Amino acid sequence: MNIQNIMSELFTPYKIGPIEIRNRTIRSAAFEAMCPGQRPSKELFDYHTAVARGGIGMTTVAYAAVCQSGLSFENQLWMREEIVPELKQLTDAIHAEGAKASIQLGHCGNMSHRSICGCMPYGASRGFNLYSPTFVQKMNMKQINEVADAYGKAVELAIQAGFDAIEIHAGHGYLISQFLSPYTNKRRDEFGGSLENRMRFMKMCVEKAVAAGKGKVALFAKLNTRDGFKGGQETDELIEVAKVLRDMGIEAIVLSGGFVSRHPQYVMRGQFPVRPIVHYFPWSKWWLKLGVGLAGKIVAPTVPFKPLFFMEDALKFKEAMPDYPFVYVGGVISRETADEAIGKGFPMIQMGRAVLEDTDFVNKMQADEKHCSGCEHSNFCIGRMYSKSMQCHKNCVDITPGLKKAVERINAQNDKMERRLGYKK
Repeated sequence: MNIQNIMSELFTPYKIGPIEIRNRTIRSAAFEAMCPGQRPSKELFDYHTAVARGGIGMTTVAYAAVCQSGLSFENQLWMREEIVPELKQLTDAIHAEGAKASIQLGHCGNMSHRSICGCMPYGASRGFNLYSPTFVQKMNMKQINEVADAYGKAVELAIQAGFDAIEIHAGHGYLISQFLSPYTNKRRDEFGGSLENRMRFMKMCVEKAVAAGKGKVALFAKLNTRDGFKGGQETDELIEVAKVLRDMGIEAIVLSGGFVSRHPQYVMRGQFPVRPIVHYFPWSKWWLKLGVGLAGKIVAPTVPFKPLFFMEDALKFKEAMPDYPFVYVGGVISRETADEAIGKGFPMIQMGRAVLEDTDFVNKMQADEKHCSGCEHSNFCIGRMYSKSMQCHKNCVDITPGLKKAVERINAQNDKMERRLGYKK
């Protein structure tokens, strides 16, 4: 190992909660769509063990619904006792490669359909989900208590399955975020209105999760730095939310951003992958193919990709809570950007597309301080995951010549835009 690697904190161990991770890298909870029948598949097993073999400190399985009503995809994991032995095989394999295993737990709230979640979808407030499309019911007290309890039970199951850490998803416009954000929370009871009231549901879920997992697993949460649009939740409020999570026993917070139902490209950056989505959607969902094809670029406008794209907002959290271990995610594409995030006071970093494009990315960063990901941010992988497993176009065996040309056009457009904005030399 060269002197640059010896000096870099990136490849030193880090203790969080009851565990020690071999280095500061974490595979982010980017949805894999590799769980047909809501259970682990061989593809999920092979992918995460490959990431572990590729040098990652910890890899995160994403995102597991805490109960059936929380499912938003047909090929999404649903935490229940019958799949614990299969998950244990996965965590054993990850551990055998020297990495730790984490699982993200969440509930999609209004982002679902009866055919998937088994009921009329519900959220903080009633409304209409244009993306399914379906009407959405306002959660009653019975449902609120059931979902909060489900978080505690899901943590217990994760521990039985051998996971070292759990990550509570409180961002991106899913259920906890739907309660936190004034954009989606129009309630007039004790769960709506003031920030204190809007945090009440989150606190119920986190209380159950912490009670089940404290001292047994490392406790993470994913939180927005801002929702990313006018009328959404802003940084000042979310810093207060972060303080509450810290005080409740959450040991590290992943700082993300965006609302998948309102401004998805704020989460992912780059262009909305219209062509891959339309191509892979089955004809049985013709209305979605038509809607995305006609209006995808309008409802999900492009947000230019740049390295470390959440850094400016993430640093505001560091300033407000300087001694707390925030995890940086968003635009870590190279050894240089990884070291920069560590140098700015983030003890751990998360990466998604970089380790999808190349599961050996971390090993290559360790071997070469100049190494940079080959991901070109076409978002083909994200477009594909709505119907099939998430894959980089470079590794996809069923990509058509037409899709290849579409990806090439997107990459050329991205390159031109990033150079014009000064994000790429």
